This record gives sequence, C-alpha cells and structure tokens, in this order.
Amino acid sequence: MSKKRSLIALLILAVSALTVCCLLSCRIYADADTTFDAFTDALFQEEVNSNSITLHYTLQNPDNYGISNPIISFGNYSVSSSDISTAAENNLAQLKDIPYAELSPSNQTIWKLLEDSFSNTLSGIPYLLCEEPISPLTGIQTQLPILLSEYQFADTTDVDTYLALLKTLPEHFDSLTGFETSKADAGLFMASSTADSVIKECNTFLNMGSSNYLYSSFEDRINNLSGCSTDTKKAYIAQNESALKEYVFPAYQNLITALETLKSKSGSSGGLCRLPDGKNYYQHLVKCETGSDRSIDELKELTMTQIQSDLIAMQTVLTSPEYASRTDSSNLSDTTLDAFTLQDSNPAAILNDLQQKTERFFPSIEAVNTQVKYVQADVAEYVSPAFYMVPAIDNTEGQTIYINSLHLPDDLTLFTTLAHEGFPGHLYQHVYYASTDPEPIRSLLDCGGYTEGWATYTEMISYYFSGLPKDEASLRQHNASVLLGLYALADIGIHYDGWNRKDTISFFRDYSIQDAATISKIYDLITADPANYLKYYIGYVEFMELKKEAMKKWGDDFSQIRFHKAVLDAGPMPFYLLRTNVFDN
Repeated sequence: MSKKRSLIALLILAVSALTVCCLLSCRIYADADTTFDAFTDALFQEEVNSNSITLHYTLQNPDNYGISNPIISFGNYSVSSSDISTAAENNLAQLKDIPYAELSPSNQTIWKLLEDSFSNTLSGIPYLLCEEPISPLTGIQTQLPILLSEYQFADTTDVDTYLALLKTLPEHFDSLTGFETSKADAGLFMASSTADSVIKECNTFLNMGSSNYLYSSFEDRINNLSGCSTDTKKAYIAQNESALKEYVFPAYQNLITALETLKSKSGSSGGLCRLPDGKNYYQHLVKCETGSDRSIDELKELTMTQIQSDLIAMQTVLTSPEYASRTDSSNLSDTTLDAFTLQDSNPAAILNDLQQKTERFFPSIEAVNTQVKYVQADVAEYVSPAFYMVPAIDNTEGQTIYINSLHLPDDLTLFTTLAHEGFPGHLYQHVYYASTDPEPIRSLLDCGGYTEGWATYTEMISYYFSGLPKDEASLRQHNASVLLGLYALADIGIHYDGWNRKDTISFFRDYSIQDAATISKIYDLITADPANYLKYYIGYVEFMELKKEAMKKWGDDFSQIRFHKAVLDAGPMPFYLLRTNVFDN
C-alpha cells in the first residue's frame, strides 16, 4: 500500500476539488502552453496549501514553489455540495478555454488528467455523504498518527508548525463528527459493527499511554535535529507532551463519544447497494478507485476469466510429472504447501536481493537510501501489513517502508510484501517516475488503480525470484491471484449485487474456503471499505491486459523492459488514458 496520497485525500475530503481562484482571466499569454502552465501552477499552489499535512508531505521547500505563507490546519470536512460543484465547474471551464490541440504532448496528458479529475468530482457530487473517512484500518483515525509520527523536522520552523498543528486537531475532528452527523441524519451512517471497530481502534490508540509512539517518535526527531540546543530540545519535548494531552487525546475521546451517540442511527449491515442510489455510487467509486472504464459486469467477467486462467495454471502444475515427483497431491483442494524459509530474512537484505534479481526486467534507477521501520505492536492489529511512505517531490533521497510483523506470518509473505512496497513495487515506481522530472501537478493526480495495480503486478512477479522451484512459485503466485480475485468478486457481490453474510460464506465455500469465522471477517472488511480490493486486483489485471495488448501489437519488438518503461514513463493515470499513452506516443 502506498500510504501518503491516500492519507492526504482523507484529510481534504469534500473540501478540495482541485480548486483554484480565477487567476488567469486578467492575463494575456503568448501561447497555449504558457497559459496552461500558469493555470496548473496556480492550481498546484492552491491545492498543496489546502492543509498542512498535504503541504509538508508534498514539498520540503514550499518557498521554491511560490508558497510563502502556508496555513496551519488539518483542513475541514464539508457537506456543501454547491461549493464543491462550483469550484469543479469553474476549473473545468477554465481548462476547456485552453486549446488542447495547441499544447505540447506532456501538457496534453496533464490536460486530459485534469479533465478526468474535475469530471469525476462533478459526477460524485450527488454521493457526497456516501463517502466514509473513518473506515476501519484505512480511516483517518488510524492513519493520522502515522502521518504525525513521520512528520520530519528540517529546522525549528517545522517543529513550531507541527506543535501548532496539533492544537488544531480538535477543530478538525469536530468537522469530522459534523460530517458523520450529517451522514446519520441522511440515513447514511455506518453499520453499528463498523462503528464499534472504529471506536476500538481509537481506544487502543488512547490506551497506549506513555508508550504512545507520538511521544517517542517526536523525541527521536528532536534529538536528531541539528543546530538546536539541549535546553530548546527539552522545551520542545515538553510542549509536545502538553499538546498531546491537551488537544490530540481529547480529540480522539470526543470522536469516540460522538460515534457512541451516532450508533443509535446506524443503518443495517451490508453493502452500498442498500443505500439510496447506492449502486450508482458504487459504480462511480469503482471507476475512481480503479481507473478502469469497464462496467461492473465487464469487471466481473474480467475477474472470473482471470480466476479461471489461474486455476487452470495451478492444475497444470499439480498434474505435471516434475511436481508430482516431489509431492503426493494432484488436486487443488488437497494441496498443502510446505513452509518457505529465506536464507536471510532481514528486510534490507530482501530489498537488495529483489533489486538485483529484477533489474534486468525493469529500467534502472539511481541508488536509494531506504529505511525499514516496524509498526508498533500496540496498534499492529489495526494497521496494514506494510506501507510505503511517499516522500516530498523535492526531496526523494530518503525512502521509508513500514512493515507490520503481526500480518506477515512467514518468510514468503515478507518477501512478496517487500516486493509490493519496495522493489520493483511502490518505492521503485515512485523513484523512477520522480527521475523523469514530472510537473508538480502530477503529484496531486495520483490514481490508486495504477499505483496499487503496479505494486500488485510486481508482487506477483516476485514469486519467481524468491528461490522457490519454478513450478511451486507458479502454484503459489496463481493461488495468491485467485484469492485476491475472490475478494474482488465478493466486493462486487456485497456492494453491487446485495450479498449478505450468508451469501458471502456460501460463495467462498464454493472455492473450498470453509472457515465461516474468517469469511465473516472478510465480509466486515469489505463492507466497511468498498472498492478497496478492486483497486489492487483490477489494477493488477488491467496491467496484465495491457501487457497482452503490447505483446500482440509489438510482436518481436516486445520485451519486458520495453513494456515496463512505457507504463512507468507515463506515470500514474487511469487505464483508459494509460492505454492511449503507451500505444499512441
């Protein structure tokens, strides 16, 4: 999981529609590119300064980008659809005033991406209150502390901003509870069981007490700050302790209290299709999350076709003489795979091994300094198995990957997870694209289907570099693909077709997954976070489909490195734009 962009999106939910004031109307420019550059520069400045987290995680030196008076705020949640609509309509009108045909190829790409972004914003207006910023595991209540713990200090100005920012969290959470209250009043509040999960996560964060990582991480950052006296550091540490106790922890407690009250208005448990116009919202959400222009029925067919292909590949391995000579099983349902052990399970060693083994299939990048950190045990239950922290666009030297030991039970899972987050997954993709010197606005036009799809695609490739025999690597890789495909089908079944818990259990049992308790947990996760699994799986399969198309069109000129370079050079974008970018440029 690529952490930064999705986190930032939560902080500016419903407030930022890539808004920018009409700064261009009184200026005259010599050509379309100059006009467009001025438009995107103003857009970037307005958007990146919408809240302190977005600004800090996007830019290390805001002054270099024309931002001299940054705000200190987490931003606020808005329920004003008219404000969002007006902003998006104005932006779209300004964009279309700039002649697309007269732009450079790179600006034409950005023009299309902006048109897509503004259009998606407008089409999502009717579903504003269907958004859910505090879902379990991926919600702001869990991810914000991680963002704060990774908020780096280059100088004392950063420290002062950070401490001032902590004091604004109650206001931010007040707007969040106001948003949730509006959802409840409209009959759109989360299910009671989902609210209980969020409340449990918040209580876990509060119950950490003096061992809370917002204490220790702050001290570490302060102690590493050069040019700061010992007395000043002690004073800063005391100010942080005070801010956490007076503002941050009470804000979480108030959120818990609000959710406990709103639970009385909880809707019935189930997918989005239970909501008014929920199926249409789900279709909108899937398009935005995956970047695929296929209909829900087409996505079902694509998923089922891929699952069938994977199952056939697994059966081929199981019935092969080579595999049969090492095992007794020739049936999918009877297969039990032995534990896999790496010679060196140190994360740094694994990342180095992955980089060396995959480099002949991917374009080269400069050496990077990567730090691997572990999720604190107290909150491990509520945090993803791993995630990559996307660095500021003007400071890509330091790279950070978090891993969660609780959700990484064996060496092979660790290996493939580090491929997903590191090489040749998120970290590699981000560093490579940053080396192409993209326009700043591209950093705010991320596409989850592309980024998570790429990371999942490379995770699947990594099985063949793990040291397993080729047939066993194939068996495990296709099995992983099938499981993710089943989650994707369940996502559609629950949110679009109206599956209940019993339907979901029955579906998984058809594929020999029998544990009702485990399936029930999957049902709850999918219910609370619609389209999340699709972002990974559909993104992955869209890359596979694009690769098949490249093999057909390029023929003998196809190579792995040519294909990878083409999609990496294009950068994150919806697949219906990526396809054109890869084959028409």
